[in-house]
Amino acid sequence: MECLQIVPAGAYVQDGVRFGRTWLTFFGTVLVIAILYLAQAFFVPIAIAVLLTFLLTPVVNPLQRRIGRIAAVLVVVVLAFTALGLIGWATTRQLTLVIQELPAYRQNIRQKIRDVRDAGDGSVGAVKEAIEDIRKEIEPVAPAAPPQPVVVQGERVSGLSRFPAALGPVLQPLATAGLVIVLVIFMLLERQDLRDRLIRLFGHGQLTGATRALDEAAQRVSRYLLTQSLVNLTYGFGVGVGLWALGVPYPILWGFLATVLRFIPYVGPWVAAVAPLLVALAVLEGWTRPIMVAALFIGLELFTNLVLETIVYADAAGFSQVGLLVAVAFWTWLWGPFGLIIATPLTVCLAVLGKHIPGLELVPALISHEAALQPDVRLYQRLLAGDQDDAMEILEQHLKADTAGSLYDAIIIPALAHAECDRIEGRLSDEEAAAVVANASEIVEEVAASVAAAAAAEAQAEAVPEHERVRVLGHPARSEADALALRMLEHELGPGPVALEVGSRTVLTSELVELVRDHRYAAVCIADLPPAPPSRARHLAKRLRAARPDLKVVVGRFGPDSLQDEETTKALLHAGVDHVGTTLREMATELRRLATIAAPPESGDVATVQARA
Repeated sequence: MECLQIVPAGAYVQDGVRFGRTWLTFFGTVLVIAILYLAQAFFVPIAIAVLLTFLLTPVVNPLQRRIGRIAAVLVVVVLAFTALGLIGWATTRQLTLVIQELPAYRQNIRQKIRDVRDAGDGSVGAVKEAIEDIRKEIEPVAPAAPPQPVVVQGERVSGLSRFPAALGPVLQPLATAGLVIVLVIFMLLERQDLRDRLIRLFGHGQLTGATRALDEAAQRVSRYLLTQSLVNLTYGFGVGVGLWALGVPYPILWGFLATVLRFIPYVGPWVAAVAPLLVALAVLEGWTRPIMVAALFIGLELFTNLVLETIVYADAAGFSQVGLLVAVAFWTWLWGPFGLIIATPLTVCLAVLGKHIPGLELVPALISHEAALQPDVRLYQRLLAGDQDDAMEILEQHLKADTAGSLYDAIIIPALAHAECDRIEGRLSDEEAAAVVANASEIVEEVAASVAAAAAAEAQAEAVPEHERVRVLGHPARSEADALALRMLEHELGPGPVALEVGSRTVLTSELVELVRDHRYAAVCIADLPPAPPSRARHLAKRLRAARPDLKVVVGRFGPDSLQDEETTKALLHAGVDHVGTTLREMATELRRLATIAAPPESGDVATVQARA
């Protein structure tokens, strides 16, 4: 977080180059998306083969140590695709039997239709009749049209001319499946060589990044597929058991379909519920058990979404819910049903590559489940927008995850530093900066009790009677942000041995010196938040040291590490400052240490000088 920057002579040229790179990246992305869309018949089998290779590699690796690479690949591929083929055949066979048995329940279906029709004969039927009468009144009566002659044309016999067209819908899936199988075999056999070629494509300078990207992509895709498979199996098992208990035929079939279709995000579970619900309406008598079937799917889906996926699935995929939805919509638009099925694994790969490859940073930034902004930046943005509710929510989240005593140093002080940086660089007006400080002051007062209690407990500081407390004068060097920092320091000190009295920033230097002479303060704490220059604090320290050589003078340059400057600290110490603190907690510890060696102060307060100012 550096605020004061000197613009070099070539900065504008660099900005132009950066602008050109941005547009080049944009047009390159559009070109890649267009190629993926137009050549989906070529890229879809490759994408499916890559995902299957990721899935089967953990099985092939231990097996090839025993029987060799070629034999291990062939065994695993043959078993995997044979299992898929048998499952597909069994599913098709079961669905055929269900369709053949449906006519046997014709009477039950007719009864359901009569029930629905009778239910519509009431108020709904009356509304329909009224609409029909109005339509008849509005429509004019058209004259009867003369009869038209009917021309009968015989169908042309084409022999075998339509044979290729009839085979097209059958041959295309078979060709795609065959291409996927061949690609999976050769990708498993040559996976090390493909890895080396990808690393060579990235360049030797990107060797470390490419290696990490490929390893992380393989691990995360495998973890995602495994985790989702376990979740889907749990869901399918619940569907099968529930349908069996309700008496729906072929519960194993419906449980299997629910498991498979749930790999399609968002849409799959509801598609899987349609067929068993229709079968339940046709087979089961009455309406009670069909309604229970619908309730079963709704309950299982809610449990899976709110419990299982919340705990396991989102972390495994590494996506936010909105990011996953956008990814599914994009791949579905790009590649249709295949894109819908493989959307999440493909997006995992892109997100991992974006972390390690320059130019793809946009992907993980948009869809990652990690926070897009740091808490202090989020708080500053909320304070700038004047949204106190969201600002308090950010603080409450930090209080739950961390100790209350670190709240000020971790979030609020850096947020004030962001505001001061923007004010110095002209991105924030003085009025807007003052509004940010005022909004921060309101939320500080709301959490003051929690911070004071946590700080006192951590420092093991017990409440001290007022007359025994060591008095320290807090003076803001420049702005209301400095005064707010001192109030936060007062909360950090709690009801311990140090009584911090925060003065007004409008007090003149001569009045401050007079106040220090009149009242026996053990120390003066000057708050001068960076990135403001330390000249004001240095001047005050020299005047106070000249007025009272025995006075302890400490300066708080509270802010993040990026704004701390060793030269500034040396300059303040050279001006007579006893201690320079960079955090509120550090300053509170130093003031408690001073209190142990200082005598109890005389009575008096800062009210007279504040009134005079």
